[in-house]
Amino acid sequence: MTLKKNRLILTATSALWLLLVGAGIGFIWNYESTPGLAAAAPGLWPAGSRIERAPDVATLVMLAHPHCPCTRASIGELARLMTQAQGRVKAYVLFVKPPNFSDEWVQTDLLASAAAIPGVVVVRDDEGVEAGRFHAATSGQTMLYNTAGTLLFSGGITSERGHAGDNAGRDAVVSLLTTDEVAQKETPVFGCPLFAETECPTGKEDIHEKDHH
Repeated sequence: MTLKKNRLILTATSALWLLLVGAGIGFIWNYESTPGLAAAAPGLWPAGSRIERAPDVATLVMLAHPHCPCTRASIGELARLMTQAQGRVKAYVLFVKPPNFSDEWVQTDLLASAAAIPGVVVVRDDEGVEAGRFHAATSGQTMLYNTAGTLLFSGGITSERGHAGDNAGRDAVVSLLTTDEVAQKETPVFGCPLFAETECPTGKEDIHEKDHH
């Protein structure tokens, strides 16, 4: 009787364990495949922007949270994009620094990785002023403008959160830069909220007035 009872307990425990593992995997998959809030990108280059639009080649702008692990893949894809574009684009990565955060808070390895990409200019976006001008809300949001300042593409250049590899966004930008043709001008953006206090938060996502010196 005791042996039978032990088998039942073992079976029930094993079933519960499998259920929990399955739920965990499902949660992770769902999180990775759920995009952030996409920008309602301005159709024309924002007149008040302090970012200098290139007069002779297209200009790409990526908005980034300096502590977002998801954006590491976006920076990697940007590096590949710049190699494929072969000098046809000037790129900026704007790292948002919310109010009351120290300068050191922005100086992460993610920023260093972006700065190391040939042809990419890294800009600290104090208080997210430029992010507001480009209507960006999610880290990794990428926009491409032509020499006339007209929006060509808006979206993300990864297929999931933190996943590098072939994706529709990077393909679209490269196609626009090399052939002037594209099948998709908007793609989902996978990243942390730009004004999140921490990376990939699960609770409140808004910045509170705290001193982070």
